Amino acid sequence: MKNIVLYLITILVWGSTWLAIKYQLGVVDPMVSVIYRFALASVLLMLFCRIKGLSLRFSAKDHLFMVLLGALLFSVNYWLVYIAEVYVTSGLVAVVFSSIVFLNIANGSFFLGTAVEKKMVAGAVLGIIGIALIFMPEIEAFDLSDKGLFGLFMGFISVLLASFGNITSARNTKNKIPVIQANAFGMGYGTILLTLMALVMGKEFTFTASLPYMGSLVYLSVFGSIIAFYSYLTLIGAIGADKASYAIMVVPVVALVLSSFFEGYAWNVSAIAGLFLVVAGNFLALFKPRRVPA
Repeated sequence: MKNIVLYLITILVWGSTWLAIKYQLGVVDPMVSVIYRFALASVLLMLFCRIKGLSLRFSAKDHLFMVLLGALLFSVNYWLVYIAEVYVTSGLVAVVFSSIVFLNIANGSFFLGTAVEKKMVAGAVLGIIGIALIFMPEIEAFDLSDKGLFGLFMGFISVLLASFGNITSARNTKNKIPVIQANAFGMGYGTILLTLMALVMGKEFTFTASLPYMGSLVYLSVFGSIIAFYSYLTLIGAIGADKASYAIMVVPVVALVLSSFFEGYAWNVSAIAGLFLVVAGNFLALFKPRRVPA
């Protein structure tokens, strides 16, 4: 039951962040907004650890893997997603990101020795076909220009880094590093790395005190970063990076459901068929039939 709750929190919160991110775009550079987001989340998590008396003492080796977690999951990969969406539509990025299921299956098998189950691969295939059907108009409108291919390449590199981040988190959990503390340090290290990159690139650290920007920043930091990442990475520790990553496939579906209420998104036959395939793929991969005693 706990895993189901964590799964639902992950997809519902990350599905809603697609709307919140729109209020981050415009005045402040996207990379700087990501820095603000993870900096605030890291500080809040550190304060939480202090208030709750959670240990923040870790070995140098543990910190090394938390630095790796921050670099892979809380910094560069987010920046690359923003770059990808400059050249291709968000729908195509969602299709590319759904491939994280296959990457997690492969990387989990290679790095952690996780067994590859046929039904999980079949579920991933169904899910990706479903995502492709949902975003079919954007796929059909895609042209093989240099910019388009560059956008897809940046999106794939982002997914690859995120997958390595998932495996790093699974490794940290296996080595008794609590998810909350790992995220607190990881987001902090990711913020430092991204800040250094922003300074080298000459990014301007502006800020807007508008209610939409600050409200979305707090929402993305508290819900999109602290709560959703805690749920997702805890799920990785409980059921494995391969199974947990199926949540990523449902996130754009939730986003479109919310968009139909707030932005007037109209579902068509292709999108509805894709929705059923995504659900079927998740069910096939995650459902465990009850064993009937002999």
